[in-house]
Amino acid sequence: MKLILKSLLVAGLLTTGVLANDPGNLTKPSAKVQSMIDKFGLKMVDYNYTKARLGKGTRKTAKAILIDARPAKKYMAGTIPSSINIPDTAYDKYIGQLKDVPKNKEILVYCGGWKCGKSPKVANMLKKDGFTNVKLYQAGEPQWKKLNYKEVGLPVVKSAQAKNAAVLIDSRPYKMFLKETIPGAISIPDTKIEELKGRFPVNHSEKIITFCGGYHCAKSHNVAKKLISMGYSDVNVFAAGIPEWKNAGLATTKSASKVEKKSEAPKKKEFSKKGAKLGADEGSIDGEWFNAFIQKDAVPSYIQIVQVTSPEEYKAGHIKGAINIEAEKFTAKELMSKLPKDKTIVFNCTAGGRSMDAWTKINEAGLDVSEIFYFDANIDCKGTDCKIEVNEPLE
Repeated sequence: MKLILKSLLVAGLLTTGVLANDPGNLTKPSAKVQSMIDKFGLKMVDYNYTKARLGKGTRKTAKAILIDARPAKKYMAGTIPSSINIPDTAYDKYIGQLKDVPKNKEILVYCGGWKCGKSPKVANMLKKDGFTNVKLYQAGEPQWKKLNYKEVGLPVVKSAQAKNAAVLIDSRPYKMFLKETIPGAISIPDTKIEELKGRFPVNHSEKIITFCGGYHCAKSHNVAKKLISMGYSDVNVFAAGIPEWKNAGLATTKSASKVEKKSEAPKKKEFSKKGAKLGADEGSIDGEWFNAFIQKDAVPSYIQIVQVTSPEEYKAGHIKGAINIEAEKFTAKELMSKLPKDKTIVFNCTAGGRSMDAWTKINEAGLDVSEIFYFDANIDCKGTDCKIEVNEPLE
């Protein structure tokens, strides 16, 4: 029944990529994002179109280049398979990845959903650089992850393996698995799925990470697609696979770690001096801890929420008690000067990307961020009535 409902949902996509289960049921770009789309003359594509352009899921077989315009941490935590990362705030640093790409190559740009302006910004930069076939998948990562599997980076896999927090599946031939694999992984070759599918978890919401021989290997994608078709809801591919795991000096079943064992690191602080609970990722506030206060309308008085979006987005909806400072318009020092003094600051936006950017800008400028954090969550507010979905930490 669960699989039938999911199939009907996908079949009901409209040409704009509308889905009833999008965060906040938003089915089109926000007014500000739409104005950017119109100004830059950009064309939108939907989920089905994007999925069809992925080929077998690898970078080599994809029929279009997918570009994730979110911050690097967001990209590593989970992206659309085959994507490369070109954050809007670091375009010049990352654009070199396209130096050998023909200017007429189809490029699909996306970010954190209907309210996210990062994708139209990057799409416009690409057009200015001479790329002539640039389109937007504006529903982006939030829609994709509800319907399909994600690609994750090494930090996610490393953390999951260390904490026994996911089922790791080696989809290469069994002889290669016996030769060397990631400790704790099980063997389900893509050619033996039907024969071995009884090894898949009973719990269909279990986190699963498949991997194989690197970015050009489609075997992990084949297994992931089978899992999605069977109704598993948290399926991920470690596309860099065994090569990146080994290059990082991490232990395999064949050899010990190349990384020298260091003395035990000091225990990470759990709370800031003022009492904010720290998140797992650097600079983040513990999302579940913070959201619990928001839901009870009881955010501690020492905390000031700062929504870093445009004034238009803030007026359309914000967390109760939040103030608005459009962070991207200011330098680190200017932004710092506008923040309330003697308060613990928590940045928020609509999908976590811009709040992460704001924190990173201040941190990289060498300014004091000991009481400045970002709230990594998908947030959809109408007035002060907010639906909040806390994002999973990278590590």
